[in-house]
Amino acid sequence: MKTLVNLLILVFTFTATAQNTYLHCGKLIDTKSGKVLSEKTIVVSENIIKSVEDGYINPKNSNDVVVNLKSKTVMPGLIDMHVHIESETNPKSYLEDYTLNDADVAFNSLKYAEITLLNGFTTVRDLGGSGVNVALRNAINAGKVKGPRIFTAEKSLATTGGHADPTNGAKQSLMGNPGPKEGVVNGVEDAKKAVRQRYKNGADLIKITATGGVLSVAKSGQNPQFTVEEIKAICDTAKDYGFHVAAHAHGDEGMQRAILGGVKTIEHGTMMSAETMELMKKNDVYLVPTIIAGKFVSEKAKISNYYPDVIVPKALDIGPKIQNMFSRAYKAGVGIAFGTDAAVFYHGDNGKEFGYMVEAGMPAIEALQSATVTGAMILNMEDKIGQIKQGYFADIIAVDNDPTKTISTMEKVSFVMKNGVIYKN
Repeated sequence: MKTLVNLLILVFTFTATAQNTYLHCGKLIDTKSGKVLSEKTIVVSENIIKSVEDGYINPKNSNDVVVNLKSKTVMPGLIDMHVHIESETNPKSYLEDYTLNDADVAFNSLKYAEITLLNGFTTVRDLGGSGVNVALRNAINAGKVKGPRIFTAEKSLATTGGHADPTNGAKQSLMGNPGPKEGVVNGVEDAKKAVRQRYKNGADLIKITATGGVLSVAKSGQNPQFTVEEIKAICDTAKDYGFHVAAHAHGDEGMQRAILGGVKTIEHGTMMSAETMELMKKNDVYLVPTIIAGKFVSEKAKISNYYPDVIVPKALDIGPKIQNMFSRAYKAGVGIAFGTDAAVFYHGDNGKEFGYMVEAGMPAIEALQSATVTGAMILNMEDKIGQIKQGYFADIIAVDNDPTKTISTMEKVSFVMKNGVIYKN
């Protein structure tokens, strides 16, 4: 009995003296209401927001820590709904598919993950890689390496010869005949098996390439590449496993098939028609626009030999159109979730997307909400991330200026806390 009492005293003493962190915030963005608040204190206990208090509250315990953010604007950690954390654009990237081993990809991904985190993105949705992204997610969750919280699609699903067929551009002796195990689908049964394979491999969601793509070594950047029946089989099976489905799509027909098939998000959406916008609203489907990626590829396509020849005309045609489409979609009332396609451009530049969204007509506060509460809702994490609120994960960032007045401040994040750990100050 005496031993039990001593143990209880020890536990109580530890709990009472556990270190808390007090963040004194000059401004704080309430992403739920869209309001900018002044002079708040966020109290963080371990990895959770313990409370949000009016004014600047000082701790009572000597071992508590105070962080002075009185000159900053504080907000929840950002959510990028479209990244590829394993790789990054460079003129040799197509050769690297044949020269880099998984170990090389893994070591490279560590750098990209840390850069992403230090630029304020505490959560990301990785929409396709080699499978290293699953191991990276696990390593980050275990605290072995630094990086954002990752929700990964593992390997994107494609059709034979379609965008994300891993053998596109290979010589015939290397092409083989990839199938559901490799993420290549032809028919309803393949579709079901490919989803189940992603579950087996450790994915968190499914990504399909509903149309051709800009950067695949294939002629079309926008033709539809799945049937509605195949997409419906993917989405129905995904639902069984608790997955939502993201659909890469540039061409309008492919988007409509994806929406009718049951996807949750349309990635890029370049050639989206007014009819498709109405279909998205009717079916509660969100647009993830990736404006920065379109601008980047259209510029790099002008540099000789940066991309293979078959890619250049697609990049020049599709890339510049995304921002205008985004503007029309926003004005039409389509739901918007923030996403960049990082890896198509340089990791760490994700924050530039905010400026492009505002430039296209979205108010700054709504752009910030698209990267917080909206992303959290799609990920079914709306009770854990996307807000600075009691009981939520302590994912907190700060910038030097008020982004509702100066959106470019989002390109230079000065403070990053994820899960209660300060990574940048």
